[in-house]
Amino acid sequence: MKRNLAGRTTSLLAAALLVAGLSACADDKAADATSVAGVDDGATLTLWTRAATESVTKAYAEAYNKTHKNQVQVTAYPGEEYPAKLASAAGAKALPDLFASDVVFSAQFASEGLWQDLTARFDASGFKGKVAPAHVAAGTWEGKTYALPHTIDMSVMLYNKDLYTRAGLDPEKGPTSLTEYAEHARKIDALGGDINGTYFGGNCGGCVEFTFWPSVWAAGGNVIDDKGRNAKVDSKEMADVFALYRKLYDDGVAAPGSKDEAGPTWLGALQNGKIGIAPGPSVWLGIIEKAGVKMGVAPITGLTGGESTFVGGDAIGISATTAKGNQAWDFIKWTMSDEAQIEIIAKNTGVPFRTDLAENKYSSADPRIVMINKLMAKGKTPYARNFNASFNDPQSPWLATVRGALFGDAGKALTDGNIAISKSLQQS
Repeated sequence: MKRNLAGRTTSLLAAALLVAGLSACADDKAADATSVAGVDDGATLTLWTRAATESVTKAYAEAYNKTHKNQVQVTAYPGEEYPAKLASAAGAKALPDLFASDVVFSAQFASEGLWQDLTARFDASGFKGKVAPAHVAAGTWEGKTYALPHTIDMSVMLYNKDLYTRAGLDPEKGPTSLTEYAEHARKIDALGGDINGTYFGGNCGGCVEFTFWPSVWAAGGNVIDDKGRNAKVDSKEMADVFALYRKLYDDGVAAPGSKDEAGPTWLGALQNGKIGIAPGPSVWLGIIEKAGVKMGVAPITGLTGGESTFVGGDAIGISATTAKGNQAWDFIKWTMSDEAQIEIIAKNTGVPFRTDLAENKYSSADPRIVMINKLMAKGKTPYARNFNASFNDPQSPWLATVRGALFGDAGKALTDGNIAISKSLQQS
């Protein structure tokens, strides 16, 4: 979760685009992009991605290169440097042929003309309606598709099976409501010693978005409106979620480190085997088990039931400055194929972004993976052009709202935060 660091430099990207007049350039390139089938003629394609998803991008490229004349060359940048790198390239009209990015930035990049319009190509691809709907919505601007799914990461409840057994809980049955999650956490916390019931990132705006917002969605609420212009954080659903986590912290059920957790030590806290249950990224399941901790997985729920997830990960598009749009599309279209989604993603315990491939020959061996894959269809990716400055940046009004709701005057924090976040969302 490097979103906070990325947020500091995204404003530089916007400024660079304005100087470069890249939107007009994007329109010119789109007019030349006439092939919906893609072209495989031996072109060399450059692709940029962030380091967090480098391994998946390189696996795609290596497999594609073995069976196609086109050759994809991948370059990855540390997450904290990536937005500035894109800003510099955009200003010089020298973006790579393709680039991937955190999906929550998609609306901003699309609105500012970094990517070509993929609408006609996607409509004719045969994959429309079969790929992560939340990612497709996030990559749509003014009715046109500019970015498509590249990698998927979702938020789930991760629980320690051994601690469940010691606390008298069924290790094969996770909580079915947020209230039950709190009950489970309290029973495990009662084991005493250095065991804590739960853990969360109380000083990390991105962490709280990723893990708390699904509980709001599962309860039928929302955090921002569909156009990404107005906040809804002063809702009863949001207040209920904050109150539950706040109570767990005040009662000592949540580990003390939760208050200052800004993201970097979040995974380590779960790997130490001393936390009973906590919301976190689905991709951590295998990582935590490699540390010797037997894990169960459950959906994130609303206060009394329902389930949802934050559909995160990366989106990918064809850059506005490339003259190889047809060849670049050939690669993107191939990543949506059964071959790519099953033999590269599912085979390596990843989440296929094809909803019709949730159950496949690899995931069927582990019911936890099937559950995670199916959860994608119930999840959301928040949509807002000014998302980063409003929510992910360490100076964002969202983080101030989180701190107040969890550790200060909760009512005032949500009321004032709703006004401040809405004002930020409406800035162009």
